Amino acid sequence: MDLLISLAKHIPDSQSMVLLCQSMDNLSSFSFSEDEKNYIQKSFDKDNKSVTINRYNQFVFVQKTDEKLEGNRLAAKALHSSICQEKIAHITVVDLSNQPKVAWAFTEGLALSNYQFLKYFTDKKENSLKEISLHSANGEEEINQLNAVIEGTYVAKDLVNEPFSYLTAMQYSQDIEKMGKEAGFKVEVLHKKKIEALKMGGLLAVNKGSIDPPTFSIMEWKPKTYSNSQPIVLVGKGIVYDTGGLSLKPTANSMDMMKCDMGGSAAVVGTMYTIAKAKLNLHVIGLVPATDNRPSGNAYAPGDVITMHDGTTVEVLNTDAEGRLILADALSFAKNYKPELVIDLATLTGAAARAIGKRGVVAMGNDEGTMQKLKESGKNVHERIAEMPFWDDYKEDLKSPIADLKNLGGAEAGAITAGKFLEHFTDYPYTHLDIAGPAFLLAPYTYHGKGGTGVGVRLLFDFLKTKSE
Repeated sequence: MDLLISLAKHIPDSQSMVLLCQSMDNLSSFSFSEDEKNYIQKSFDKDNKSVTINRYNQFVFVQKTDEKLEGNRLAAKALHSSICQEKIAHITVVDLSNQPKVAWAFTEGLALSNYQFLKYFTDKKENSLKEISLHSANGEEEINQLNAVIEGTYVAKDLVNEPFSYLTAMQYSQDIEKMGKEAGFKVEVLHKKKIEALKMGGLLAVNKGSIDPPTFSIMEWKPKTYSNSQPIVLVGKGIVYDTGGLSLKPTANSMDMMKCDMGGSAAVVGTMYTIAKAKLNLHVIGLVPATDNRPSGNAYAPGDVITMHDGTTVEVLNTDAEGRLILADALSFAKNYKPELVIDLATLTGAAARAIGKRGVVAMGNDEGTMQKLKESGKNVHERIAEMPFWDDYKEDLKSPIADLKNLGGAEAGAITAGKFLEHFTDYPYTHLDIAGPAFLLAPYTYHGKGGTGVGVRLLFDFLKTKSE
């Protein structure tokens, strides 16, 4: 990561800074001239929440904090452009109102706004901001966690933004191995022969149209001491590029962003990176089945019947419903760990994106306790959860006349029937997160920017951190 967040033990004299306050009263401890005080007061009287003072040798940004954490992230996003416009490299955020959570959220918003994906530019116009110091009641542990969250989110964003010309399934597994070494989690990569030996029929079927072999990456964070007796397993959909297979997507521009179809797995990789960097005292396993989905002469076809890892037979009605096939094998494989709970993330259905758009995560599952805690974490980090019903009635839509299941439901409730398909391969507390709406943005949106958002990393880290405590 090109951005460092550090703890400021003292308020600097001449460095540019952001003063977080609730009112003028909070500013009394800071040395302002009478003219500066009057200017700030007049700005506040006009309902301006942000005031800029140019002292020539430093900029002082006075920021009235918001009651909601998300408001402070958005305020940081608005201020970020001014910081870069003035070519400020190091800024100190000073929490004058003694609100550590607000200071964390503001700093997080500033750091997330600073993300850039410049790898393929010949002229790399980098943001000026390189370091944020935070002067608040947050201690070294919180600063380390905040750095880990930002790094993990950047990792996920980078992976989603990489083109398929680079990020094949093989390259993806190599990148995961590299990240494991950087962050300190273990990685084992299963290659095609092992995948065949394990009879992962879903992953193998989707891969039949590709010239590149599939991979199945197993990540594990297991510190010396951990609080859970059974591991938590995270599973991510790793379709590195999706044409729809023989059920080809209808127009060219409907697949021009399909490099993002591994956004669920990117969130899992980013989360594993974050929890390892933060040294969370939980035993967590991440699973990433990876392949592209292409329409070659040997590609699997609508009407095929495939046998999955757990022996279930599946009639394929649409090869563009491929993500659930590779996830099903991974969810079945997860049984080996006798997990406490399993959460999967996937850019799975257009139905989920159409239901709530980019403003939240569609969720469903059979584990009420996990769902409620995820909702709380979703509110904390503003990756909000929209829970869908998960009634067993929806299983009726997945009955096949020639196999145990079909991989597609009817015209209605597409996101839910996809989730019910996946649930068939579980025997543990299970939650499914469909991030098809917010995982990749075609236009800039708040501090997420354009392209990969890394959605899921901050949500899962907040959830896991709370669980570890």
